Amino acid sequence: MRKQVRQKLIKEILQENVIYKQEDIVEKLNARGINVTQATISRDVKEMQLVKLPTQTGSYRYSMPTLKEINVEKKLSDTLSESYVSSAQNRELCVFKVLPGSGPAVANLIEQAKYPEVFATLGDDATVMIFAYSEENAIKMENKLLNLINIG
Repeated sequence: MRKQVRQKLIKEILQENVIYKQEDIVEKLNARGINVTQATISRDVKEMQLVKLPTQTGSYRYSMPTLKEINVEKKLSDTLSESYVSSAQNRELCVFKVLPGSGPAVANLIEQAKYPEVFATLGDDATVMIFAYSEENAIKMENKLLNLINIG
């Protein structure tokens, strides 16, 4: 069995059951017809960065690590503030010139923010192209991003 598939199953097992020890994971996988050793599960636990959380009874159970949520708009604001050079808008397009090396990061953060005005972005070394759904949306996006960095 491929590691990715096994680790996906381990995640499902953790969501469906209270797991106190690695042997419990081995048993649950065996019950699904997947033969693994405790050593394999030990490597999976380490790679998946599973954590042990205290229970109300004083014992510990395995859990997936908590994902630290980043504030995408804050990160975008910081990154754009540090790298902004200029911007322009024409029809459904909005272009931001940034310092060399910043384009891909800014484009990626705009995508992560999932702005409803944005159809797609394209970022090269020092330019970010924003494809909006309409001219009005392109104007909105330029203003929104400029406001993020207190230029708008």
